Amino acid sequence: MSRNLSPGFLAGLYSQESEEVVICLLTVTHEDIGGPIYLSSDPTTRLSDDPLVYGTISRSNEYLYLPFEFTLPDDKSDSPPRVQLSMDNTDRSLVTLLRSIATPANVMVELILASDLNSVEIQIPALQLSDVTMDDSKISATLVADALINEPHPAQLFTPGSFPGLF
Repeated sequence: MSRNLSPGFLAGLYSQESEEVVICLLTVTHEDIGGPIYLSSDPTTRLSDDPLVYGTISRSNEYLYLPFEFTLPDDKSDSPPRVQLSMDNTDRSLVTLLRSIATPANVMVELILASDLNSVEIQIPALQLSDVTMDDSKISATLVADALINEPHPAQLFTPGSFPGLF
């Protein structure tokens, strides 16, 4: 799949040294948590002084800075996209939040540039949080697309009881 990316974004990705900073924004939604949770991989600006909070403001949303590493999925047609997330487990409130939800949360991944915070370069909208592992120092998670490959096909079995006209 080809994407139309800006020259500044490509320079930020491929240059050994660049003035461009690529920022990953996560929007986490789930019916058990109130509203969406906005997270940013970059402390672009100071959001508040007391308490001291950094984050990124993009399209009128405040994304809280939470340092995490991410691996983008390949653009392969034979497998659903997977994003790998890894973050330090320094604040135990994230562990409490993850343990409080029983079904997978929906996550939207967006990549932007620090020089143009309101233009989304890459958007991966329909991912679900899965395979979360936590220990004393690290939280790891996989974001996967709801793969149609896992759906049964055909949905029903062609048996004489279900489809008598076939037999």
